[in-house]
Amino acid sequence: MTQPRHDPDLLAANLDKLEALIVRLTEAVARRRQSDTDQAGPGPDFYGRLAATYLADLLAHPEKMIEQQVHLWRGTLLNYSKAISKSVGQADSDNAGGEPLHNNPLDKSQDSRFKNPLWDTHPYFNFIKSQYELSAKMLADSMAGVDELGQRDRKRLEFISRQIADMLAPSNFLGTNPDAIEKAIETNGQSLVDGLENFVRDVEASGGNFAVTLTDPSAFQVGENIVSTPGEVVFRNRLFELIRYTPTTDEVYTTPLLILPPWINKYYVLDLKPENSFVRYAVSRGFVVFVVSWVNPDETYADVGLDTYLEEGALAAIEVVKAYAGVRRVNTIGYCIGGTLLAIAMAALAAKGDKSIKAATFLATLLDFEDIGDLGVFVDESYLKVIEAETEELGFLSADLMARTFSYLRAKDLVYSPAVKSYLLGEAPAAFDLLFWNSDSTNLPGRMAREYLRDVCLNNGLTKNTIEIDGATPHLTDIENPTFAVATLSDHIAPWKASFRGLATLSGSKTLILSESGHIAGIVNPPAAKKYGYWTNSSEFDSPAHWQEGATHHRGSWWPTWAQWLRQKSGKRVPAPAGGHPDFPGLAPAPGTYVLQRPKK
Repeated sequence: MTQPRHDPDLLAANLDKLEALIVRLTEAVARRRQSDTDQAGPGPDFYGRLAATYLADLLAHPEKMIEQQVHLWRGTLLNYSKAISKSVGQADSDNAGGEPLHNNPLDKSQDSRFKNPLWDTHPYFNFIKSQYELSAKMLADSMAGVDELGQRDRKRLEFISRQIADMLAPSNFLGTNPDAIEKAIETNGQSLVDGLENFVRDVEASGGNFAVTLTDPSAFQVGENIVSTPGEVVFRNRLFELIRYTPTTDEVYTTPLLILPPWINKYYVLDLKPENSFVRYAVSRGFVVFVVSWVNPDETYADVGLDTYLEEGALAAIEVVKAYAGVRRVNTIGYCIGGTLLAIAMAALAAKGDKSIKAATFLATLLDFEDIGDLGVFVDESYLKVIEAETEELGFLSADLMARTFSYLRAKDLVYSPAVKSYLLGEAPAAFDLLFWNSDSTNLPGRMAREYLRDVCLNNGLTKNTIEIDGATPHLTDIENPTFAVATLSDHIAPWKASFRGLATLSGSKTLILSESGHIAGIVNPPAAKKYGYWTNSSEFDSPAHWQEGATHHRGSWWPTWAQWLRQKSGKRVPAPAGGHPDFPGLAPAPGTYVLQRPKK
């Protein structure tokens, strides 16, 4: 391909365009709604306590700082020596000082930030990358060595050190990113104009805040090339629409399947494109599938709480599915917080001797919130006070706040890497269905958000039996239904060990699956993709470590294993019904109307 000719006039014109974009950016930031900065994470009290603890540790153990500094000095000199050698054409050697520079925590073979050959061949970029790797490791080691910290604060410290390292990566800055510099020169600065245009657009769209666009919003149309499995809405109340999907097999199982998705983001994570739609897969296996599509609440839902989601949500949906299918029992799936709600519903039904639920599947679900992974960095008393004040004022918890929080749990992948592509390289976001869904977030009702964050997350009320819903305390040990549970190996929202520990408190027979990958990719893993495998262990569960030690690895998706398990719980096969139900006329074609609602700002 012919490289563009260097054009000084075009370059100057593009630089002038940058000035106009700066004016737009300033105006957009000026319109930003002022809010308590504690919403972004732990409050000043945490950082003050952390700084005091770190300083006290250094004063008590000055040899730590000296050792760290000597290691940094030595590594810096070796990196500089290597850069000098490269600059004069001498052979490169990572062993110039007789031993490796450092244990690299950022394996470039797995790190897309350092794919450009110049990171290894150019003395300047190689020195910067090597120095960054050395500094990142020193930061992690120094934070890990701080004594006198509790487990929660230690995890926060580890999280914050990763955030600092990710934020300061040389790939994030124009002057130290060879890809960005090369493209700016090749395009006479047009890539920088496009990048700033992308940045200004994102700031304007987010009300003056920073929220990088992860995917091309025009690439997908809900109900057409995404969320397209045929079906219809057969019930609607103020909290959810119930979608019944059209059977695609000549015969179907008599026991219907109800899916309770999380109400953070939209339900269609399980019904993306046809080739990776879990809903479409389940229908094609002869299951009669119903899915709850939650409303996107505004201030009029301020007093909706966990009890509302139980009574008007999960329990109401179960009754409608029973009535529609003409059965006394249903099978269920709960995903993430939808699984937490499902467990509460199952405990509530068990306490009344109600056997409406036959078998349950839990996907990436936490019931024991003692360890909630990186999300625990944010959930503390000071943070909750800010959230409680915010939700009392607005009546809901903002979708934008939730989206930013979850994005920074995986900042390298969901913040900085897409920001570099969009802002430094001036590239348009890719068309990726999963990221399109990830950007389609929802508000949370004020009371429900407060109850969930404080009673369920912070106080771990489900396993401690301290939560009261509708005058009763749900006891997980009352649940005797057979369950199929899938956790994911690298889950940053529902850590698999915590997920398994919580599910172990249920009294019924349990089939546990550990899927490769993370919270979404490990679940949305169709067989045709042949991408991620999974582990099984038929032994009685006693601890995550023991379970993992004796587990057997299987290649391919866990979906067929789940389908085989559910067949045994779904009754006999009968001819698929031809039409709808006289008592539940279709209200709208799938995916319904609630899924199209945009969150109120």
